[in-house]
Amino acid sequence: FFFPLKTKTIRKRKKKNKTKRNKITKIMAVKKKLSWKSLMVACFLDPDNMYSSKKAKKDDGNGGITKQKSFLGLSILDISNPSSTTLSEDLSISLAGSDLHVFSQSELKVITQSFSSSNFLGEGGFGPVHKGFVDDRLRPGLNAQPVAVKLLDLDGLQGHREWLTEVIFLGKLKHPNLVKLIGYCCEEEHRLLVYEFMPRGSLESQLFRRCSISLPWLTRMKIAHGAAKGLQFLHEAEKPVIYRDFKASNILLDADYTAKLSDFGLAKDGPEGDETHVSTRVMGTQGYAAPEYIMTGHLTAKSDVYSFGVVLLELLTGRRSVDKKRTSREQNLVDWARPMLNDARKLGRIMDPRLEDQYSETGARKAAALAYQCLSYRPKNRPCINNVVSVLQDIKDYKDDIPIGTFTYTVSSFPTKPSPVQNCDKPRIVHKSTDHKVRSQAHTARNHRLTLRNGLNSPMRNEAGGERY
Repeated sequence: FFFPLKTKTIRKRKKKNKTKRNKITKIMAVKKKLSWKSLMVACFLDPDNMYSSKKAKKDDGNGGITKQKSFLGLSILDISNPSSTTLSEDLSISLAGSDLHVFSQSELKVITQSFSSSNFLGEGGFGPVHKGFVDDRLRPGLNAQPVAVKLLDLDGLQGHREWLTEVIFLGKLKHPNLVKLIGYCCEEEHRLLVYEFMPRGSLESQLFRRCSISLPWLTRMKIAHGAAKGLQFLHEAEKPVIYRDFKASNILLDADYTAKLSDFGLAKDGPEGDETHVSTRVMGTQGYAAPEYIMTGHLTAKSDVYSFGVVLLELLTGRRSVDKKRTSREQNLVDWARPMLNDARKLGRIMDPRLEDQYSETGARKAAALAYQCLSYRPKNRPCINNVVSVLQDIKDYKDDIPIGTFTYTVSSFPTKPSPVQNCDKPRIVHKSTDHKVRSQAHTARNHRLTLRNGLNSPMRNEAGGERY
């Protein structure tokens, strides 16, 4: 590490006739005064910002620091200055051949009715999102379709770098389980993104918001399978990509509940060659990030697999990854539920009661086993994402003993303040039983009949060496 020294002060104190040896001695004395705390601070500097792009280009890679090249051919470090006059030009060159449209801010104001409150869909760390409509009258070649326009909040949690990452990744990546980026806007300090509109919103809203529809078992497994295929596409690309922010709110659903990954602002190029991981600043969402990533900053594809396990556990239990409204023992979903995934007698305690009589017992056991493996504290014991996709495909095929289930409107056990964009029509609440105790006992008794089988494709296999909780 390089620590700048106040050499001017040193020079003032030494005499004109000092020898070169005396100069070196004084400089070394200053270096010795550097505290170990300064060294600790230096160790935790963000590796993304420690070296400028100019410095990185000069290094030859022989044991030195090298700049990680983007698999899209355009380094984010080269154009990360939001005021760069060549930004639009650089993007056009990098995204040559893509079907992205470059919109003007005035065009996006027209399609969103000047970002009116009536078109407001929601707001996240990036900024507010509004609904709009585009067709070939706005821009030749545009299909008539509703869109979602995301506006970067200059005072928000994310910034120009995240916007740029989103444009670069989604400008080149195309897959049925990735949300489609239609275009973008880059005018002065304004940064906007235009996506296909996803009518079902996010998985988070479908699972946890009041006045939401209770998702049936097969729909939940379809969502999990689709999201896993999106990750598989990223991990197995010619130049692997690590998503880094896999969570329920970043999984969007179309009209048929097809899952599509969105928000690539934190995505990173995966390790190349003999590298085993990518070292980066720890970023993500509490409750979803892998423990080894939090501790070391080492990012791998298995970090995404852990996050997937958290979402799968949310689908099984109907609970949030972190819920401060619950008792202290149950606030962290993984800590509370993971030990029970490995015990057939306790599995019924964690299953979402809204799924009663809807799922295959075999499928439930396999899903619990998969979640248990994905949530391993040892990255090497987690399955690869292609194995996850294969297991989920098998689970979807277990339909032999699933009773016919229908959508029912439910009210959360822990009501939260309704979202300003939530449009509930006050649906009639359907209760399967007026006696909660009887219904709960029947559900528990049924799930206690789940049996345990050994093997990789069966649920709840102990990992080598065992683990403590």
